[in-house]
Amino acid sequence: MIEIKTQKIKDSEVNVPGSKSYTHRILIAAALSDGVCTITNCLKSEDTLLTLNALKQLGIRIDEDEEKVVVHGSKGLLKPCKDPIYLANSGTSMRLLAGIVAIGDGTYTLTGTKRMFERPIQDLLDGLNQAGVEAFAVNANGCPPIKIKGGKIDGGRVSLNCSVSSQYLSSLLLMAPYTDKGLEITVTGGPVSRPYIDMTVDIMTRLGVKVVRNGYSSFNVRGNQIYKAGNYYVEPDCSQAGYFWAAAAITGAKIKVKGISKNSSQGDVRFADVLEEMGCKVFHENDGISVRGDKLSAIEVDMANMPDIVPTLAVVAAFAGGTTIIKNVAHLRKKECDRLSSVATELSKMRIEANTTENGLVIKGGKPVGAEINTYNDHRIAMSFAVAGLVVPGIKIKDEKCVEKSFPEFWSVFKGLYE
Repeated sequence: MIEIKTQKIKDSEVNVPGSKSYTHRILIAAALSDGVCTITNCLKSEDTLLTLNALKQLGIRIDEDEEKVVVHGSKGLLKPCKDPIYLANSGTSMRLLAGIVAIGDGTYTLTGTKRMFERPIQDLLDGLNQAGVEAFAVNANGCPPIKIKGGKIDGGRVSLNCSVSSQYLSSLLLMAPYTDKGLEITVTGGPVSRPYIDMTVDIMTRLGVKVVRNGYSSFNVRGNQIYKAGNYYVEPDCSQAGYFWAAAAITGAKIKVKGISKNSSQGDVRFADVLEEMGCKVFHENDGISVRGDKLSAIEVDMANMPDIVPTLAVVAAFAGGTTIIKNVAHLRKKECDRLSSVATELSKMRIEANTTENGLVIKGGKPVGAEINTYNDHRIAMSFAVAGLVVPGIKIKDEKCVEKSFPEFWSVFKGLYE
């Protein structure tokens, strides 16, 4: 457990690591490419290393040093794997790799933690089945562990429900170039978290694969394409930037997160706009985005396209005048923990009135008090509530090492805010 130091913080410029979402996707595309890919600013965290090590288990040669990751593409050829591929509680790794092993050789088992065994994946398995892939949940409950029989895939038309996760679609998209006939995917539900689909299409396009789309309702990827080797840069993570913009919001400091542009495909870049609506000043500068805190007012906001920011926004809302209503994020109940109930519970410990709704949260701003924060082994709970400790004495974060899932250096960067 760590107790957050409460004192005045300085105007700061902060560097955050490469995007977790981009890192997963570019590692996978590079592994399937036609040559050597050099990736810089690649995030090395628990989750992304699970994807990286799984690719190694599938026969991909990957060389790492402090400056870069070099992936030797296999042209879509993956080795058989008798041992289960362990993916802990990385939902992104589980879902994206489910599509990738389908083009492999033999039967693959993807497994993880107890919490992973509660996270739904049946809609993706149904999509794979429609594409001609034998894929099923080992316990016949629609959740991991899963088994997938790899091999030559014809492809064709798939109807896909993405009301729980957009990653089901990203998985099929990343796989699609390596099918014979390609994939025509019609989205029948959702999709939630739309910017993550844009990220997937962006990565595919950057690596030379053509994706034809009609908004978010249908996607067509021609078969027998291949990702092109090259040098690729992973842009900074806007989800991680959010913690520092939130720190600015509640302290009144000006904090710049370097290397981020409003033109990013990451949906979470728009958190700066949400804070501006709450009363902050936002500055789009040549080398990053800055936020300066001011008097905060409650808002009503649809967070469907930036769900990972919801715990961070909820903490900021605790300091805002009025009642903040967060909508359209029911799928957060299926994340690393039930993020809606968990956030409401921890805010209540801080004497903030916070309640869950069918699809979101209602938070009445007030005067938070110190509390021991249970993180539920969820990195985003830990980092979001740490921000509150900058102005509220007595905030203690349990199991603070859970931040290693996405931001191993978080605590050292966070301490850099102090004067």
